[in-house]
Amino acid sequence: MGIMSNLGVFDFHTHTFLSDGVLSPVELIRRAYVNGYKVIAVTDHVGGAATQEQIIPILVAECALASSRWGILAIPGVELTHLPPSLIDSAARSAKEIGAKVVVVHGETIVEPVEEGTNMAALASPYVDILAHPGLLTDNAANLAAQQGTYIELSARNGHSLTNGHVARAAIAAGARLILDSDAHSPEDLLNEELARQIASGAGLDQAEVDNLLKVNTLSLLKRLGLSIS
Repeated sequence: MGIMSNLGVFDFHTHTFLSDGVLSPVELIRRAYVNGYKVIAVTDHVGGAATQEQIIPILVAECALASSRWGILAIPGVELTHLPPSLIDSAARSAKEIGAKVVVVHGETIVEPVEEGTNMAALASPYVDILAHPGLLTDNAANLAAQQGTYIELSARNGHSLTNGHVARAAIAAGARLILDSDAHSPEDLLNEELARQIASGAGLDQAEVDNLLKVNTLSLLKRLGLSIS
């Protein structure tokens, strides 16, 4: 989530040139650190085990390197993208086994031809941590997210952000936890505190909901991942 607490910006969904971003993992993390980030997850697009085995070990090594040198927690992860819904659970499990600390699923955004059923398949998997830009999130999906403890993303990315208001209303009504992510593909996409708050407010959240999103939910997601910051 390009999320910001009093401790700095937290962002759990970004991309490098290992998929469709423009920066190397280390440069992305460095630029995020300079931009005020405290936590960044690098979640390049993958499909099944073949692409996972190529990408995840690189991200594990690069995130460890950056975290050991700078005051930022860099988390290796993946975004499962355009997979058939029936394969999402096994792909998420294999990603965790290979070394991904966070698994994001590319949800049913209205601006891409994502297969119907992706949202529900992602939310049914215990290995999926975040459903990204879920588009016209249904009440059933929001209720399942609440039951499973899966985080629903509000997106800062053009196109994907068009349904943020709908997503926020459905998630809050169901009691599901929201997260706000940049989905950064270039340095210009990285967030700061003011922009994160503006995007959350623009989705219809009141001040208390914005604070809960940017502070409480970010730390609770870290806890779910078995991680913490000093």
